[in-house]
Amino acid sequence: MQQFEISEIFHSIQGESTYTGLPCVFIRLSGCNLRCSYCDTQYSHGKGELIGLDEVLQKVNSYRCRLVELTGGEPLMQNGTPELASRLLSKGFDVLMETNGSLDIDLVDNRCIRIVDVKCPSSGMSEKNDFSNMKRLTSKDQLKFVISDKTDFDYMSEVLIKHKPQLPYGSILASPVAGTLKPDQLASWILESGIEVRMQLQLHRQIWPDIDRGV
Repeated sequence: MQQFEISEIFHSIQGESTYTGLPCVFIRLSGCNLRCSYCDTQYSHGKGELIGLDEVLQKVNSYRCRLVELTGGEPLMQNGTPELASRLLSKGFDVLMETNGSLDIDLVDNRCIRIVDVKCPSSGMSEKNDFSNMKRLTSKDQLKFVISDKTDFDYMSEVLIKHKPQLPYGSILASPVAGTLKPDQLASWILESGIEVRMQLQLHRQIWPDIDRGV
């Protein structure tokens, strides 16, 4: 039976993406191939609890919530993730997958909504971006940029100009690194540049600022 290394499974409010504000079940898979400077889920890098596929599905069902997100760590590091996504989709769930953008997103069923993080220079991981993913995006997918400074913002602008991702209006997301870049500064850069990105803040961190896990 397929097993997964799971860091945590929890029911919370979707805090990022165009689904912000909706109840969501999060399946946080353990392990990550990147080490971003601003990572706020370092606890997921190590080994997790081994849980079988049926038990994962049973846990998700218990929350009676139609929206599910596969996250990490990096969910695509685990060979069973495609099957997990497909099983959830077959059961009628709306499935999101947040991925760090270094691995082939077509490993999972493209009915899954892939939220692809493009790493900017301040992450220390920008050389790991797999820009072939830009051609794999569907109209359901989203791009996410985490911005620390003006260098990151300019990098985002250059990536969007060079690769021209074919995504619907509002599906390209830009977030400030909490405690590093003030939201009003990012907002100013967006307005001054004229680029069409959706600015977002981490809603779950605003609701539960003192909780590090399970939000």
